[in-house]
Amino acid sequence: MKSSRLHQLFLLNLCLQLFDGIATYEGLRWHWSEGNPLLLAAIPYLGVGTTLLLFKAKACGFLVFLRRMGERPLVYESLVVLATVYTFLSFIPWMTRIVSLLNV
Repeated sequence: MKSSRLHQLFLLNLCLQLFDGIATYEGLRWHWSEGNPLLLAAIPYLGVGTTLLLFKAKACGFLVFLRRMGERPLVYESLVVLATVYTFLSFIPWMTRIVSLLNV
């Protein structure tokens, strides 16, 4: 049971990373601001697309690492924390902005 939940959390986190990358790319095309200071610092040197690909590849690689650790202590909890952080600091803010376009 826990292995199934672990895999679901892994997939949720991958989806959140994918959403964040696409939403950030499109948001920057709309001249919206990016909240991550590390991304902001790298974009002038690497460009938007390259920066997002590198940062999202790193994040997804970390998720794969966590998933491969299986049911070791704190892996499940780490995936829950990551999903919560990305939900509140990426998904909700970006969706709020996207939905605001519908009211135009």
